Amino acid sequence: MKELVVKITEQNKSYPIYITNSDINSLKDSITDFLGGKNYVVVISKKVNKLYSKLLCFPKEKVLVLNDGESEKNIKNYAKILDFVQNRNLTRKDAIIAIGGGVIGDLAGFAASTYMRGIDFIQVPTTLLACTDSSVGGKTAINTAFGKNLVGSFYQPKAVFINTNFLKTLDNRQFQSGMGEVLKYAFIEKSCGALEDFNLINFLTENIEKIKERDALILQELIAICVGLKISVVQKDEKESGLRRILNYGHTYAHAIETLTKYRRYTHGECVVEGIIQALNMALKLNLTGKEYYFLCMDLIKKYGYEPMNAFGKKSIIRIMKSDKKSYSDGVSYVLPNDYAQVCIKDMSFDELEQVL
Repeated sequence: MKELVVKITEQNKSYPIYITNSDINSLKDSITDFLGGKNYVVVISKKVNKLYSKLLCFPKEKVLVLNDGESEKNIKNYAKILDFVQNRNLTRKDAIIAIGGGVIGDLAGFAASTYMRGIDFIQVPTTLLACTDSSVGGKTAINTAFGKNLVGSFYQPKAVFINTNFLKTLDNRQFQSGMGEVLKYAFIEKSCGALEDFNLINFLTENIEKIKERDALILQELIAICVGLKISVVQKDEKESGLRRILNYGHTYAHAIETLTKYRRYTHGECVVEGIIQALNMALKLNLTGKEYYFLCMDLIKKYGYEPMNAFGKKSIIRIMKSDKKSYSDGVSYVLPNDYAQVCIKDMSFDELEQVL
């Protein structure tokens, strides 16, 4: 087992992240030992519950099963979690355990952050995307008709338990979706300010086949690298007032696609990669990056099986971007590549954006 620690400067916000490939049937004991006798409820993905409920062995009366999919990250399911928690008489000293992908983690985390003005919650990510990104850093949210993650909070978990054995049963498309976030980390690494030089671009280039084959040790190392990079950013800027905005690389465009297609046509990771491709094209037009780095990135994207999507109407994309959290009165803060594994944040008016998209 590998243990990393997020050290937020504010009191009581530091927490451990455990990365292991131990038997899943040991997970319940690990979590309940960590909670030390606190009462809890489990919010779990329907797919994960179907595959692993017998191994996890949580009491049925403590388990709330929710459907999968980004469209489920809504106010109706948020209210369902609160009703479930209240019916089990959870107090301020108790906890919510989230077991699933990013949708479950975001939903359960937001419920935990608001129930009795905040109770503990534990993240147990079961997708590559959640393991490498969404389970760490304390972003919780639900979607609205106007856009993605527009209602939410910054609320750190008490611990994150990552078990790579969950990834064995992850379908290929969801694994590919997670690789979209992994590529993002490769392309922003030098901007993260990590003490260690992982050279994730080289790691991804040299281990393509092992990653695609889901080699357990390689996946453990890959997850640890991505989590390490995110920790480096979050510790410096918990609430996205500065540096943390670089984690939105590819996401402004991605969120617009997801909203435009009602979360049904593409996965989040697929949209992030399309957003990265758009950012690379924009940076090339604006002379922020050179052709050599552009083609290096595009080649790595292609090697992991991504192709550019069909074009979306610029006016429709920009209309949705105007509701994005990163927008202001007449423009948006856009993350663009400007050197090898580095990005910058450029404020662009919507007129400028329309010219370079």
